[in-house]
Amino acid sequence: QVQLVESGGGLVQAGGSLRLSCAASGNIFSINAMGWHRQAPGKQRELVADITSGGVTNYADSVKGRFTVSRDNGKNTVYLQMNSLKPEDTAVYYCNAKITSRNSIVYYTRDYWGQGTQVTVSS
Repeated sequence: QVQLVESGGGLVQAGGSLRLSCAASGNIFSINAMGWHRQAPGKQRELVADITSGGVTNYADSVKGRFTVSRDNGKNTVYLQMNSLKPEDTAVYYCNAKITSRNSIVYYTRDYWGQGTQVTVSS
């Protein structure tokens, strides 16, 4: 089994900063892409940012220049540094990762999701 555990959400004023963390644990052979999605009330879940195992990053246009995604491969952890937060960034933020596990001689790759962490930005 694999688990993703997020931390770091909370309430912040507009213009403030928050840092989210997500640690993967369990039956992990390797981790491919890791990233963050968010879902605001009444809206679809959307990609915020992701990062490959080699460190190539990708951002939604709405967060470019304000958010930074990074990862510590030794700790199986992905981070999201969020600066210059806006009220429209308010959402539940979900960590996700594409992880390869090994069961005896069988390798399998699945997408895993964290439980979500609330980020609220007040105006």
